[in-house]
Amino acid sequence: MKFLIINSGSSSIKYKLFRFPQEDLIDSGDIERVGEPSSGIKDHNQGVKAIIKRILSGPGLSSLDEIDAIGHRVVHGGEKFKEPRLIDSKVIKQIEKCIDFAPLHNPANLAGIKQCLKSFPTDFQVAVFDTAFYQMIPDYSCIYPLPYIYYKKYKIRKYGFHGTSHQFVSLRAAKLLKKPLSRLKLITIHLGNGCSMTALNKGRPIDTSMGFTPLEGLMMGTRCGDLDVAAVFNVMKKEGLNIDQMDKILNKKSGFLGVSGLSNDFRAIKKAACSGNKRAKLAVQIFLHRIKKYTGAYFFLLRGVDAVCVTGGIGENNPEIARELRKSLKKIAPKVKVLVIPTNEELMIAKLVQELFKKKKKVN
Repeated sequence: MKFLIINSGSSSIKYKLFRFPQEDLIDSGDIERVGEPSSGIKDHNQGVKAIIKRILSGPGLSSLDEIDAIGHRVVHGGEKFKEPRLIDSKVIKQIEKCIDFAPLHNPANLAGIKQCLKSFPTDFQVAVFDTAFYQMIPDYSCIYPLPYIYYKKYKIRKYGFHGTSHQFVSLRAAKLLKKPLSRLKLITIHLGNGCSMTALNKGRPIDTSMGFTPLEGLMMGTRCGDLDVAAVFNVMKKEGLNIDQMDKILNKKSGFLGVSGLSNDFRAIKKAACSGNKRAKLAVQIFLHRIKKYTGAYFFLLRGVDAVCVTGGIGENNPEIARELRKSLKKIAPKVKVLVIPTNEELMIAKLVQELFKKKKKVN
């Protein structure tokens, strides 16, 4: 079986083609700068068509009929979707209803889905939601202590993100530890331009750092993470900023970029810190401090852990982060393993597509 995984973003479309059950990666690539005049790709329609040309000219595929199913990453599924869903008109309408929750992501996800439904022969196309993995966390972890009416009216709650990455890493950790996931307590740490942490008990998430949007939690490339909301009001009042301007500051101008004044790229920040730049050094210190703070909190919530798993571009390529965690855990929990595990969100999506594919075929 051959499964195509599509990650349709606002300005890029990434794809990977897998052969199952071997889980072999046959082909992969991306279309960047969608919508920019310099790219020649004016929209997702053209982007998907460009991907089709690449796939057909690449290895292992001579016809689109060979693709058995397509898996689509969808960032926000709200409370409606607790698992991957075969895409139909009802699913599309529900994804559209979640646009308010993820205005930058869901419209781009939908654009890719709609074009793929037109362009590919297979009608077995599956939506896999970043938020679905966290629909099982307890209500006391996901409900904010605001007036409860805002949850009832507007579904204001913690949703969590990077679900497929945390799920993949937890399954991989179980293999490395040679224990069933159902017997493990894990803390998974996804560190990329976006960063998040999850506490897992017996394979089920009980808490996660990202919230109603990906803004909450750890310090990130351009996102601030946790802060006192009153500080936001104070800055808005003194600077005369409106909501859109403040939203841009919190999401696009904060984090590594905001503290260092240099870059949102951790590699550049670390290099500058090593050269003596005080603000770059401060950015690194804040970043590590928050990771350790969440690790401690989750350790307490889980009443001990079997392993702390670090992943994502920053986590995988900066061994000092895992080393710092080992050092912090050494005195209080010397038996806890700190593992660096490369993530593979596309493969996780493909695995979930395979599960649904098998299930539907049995029913038919």
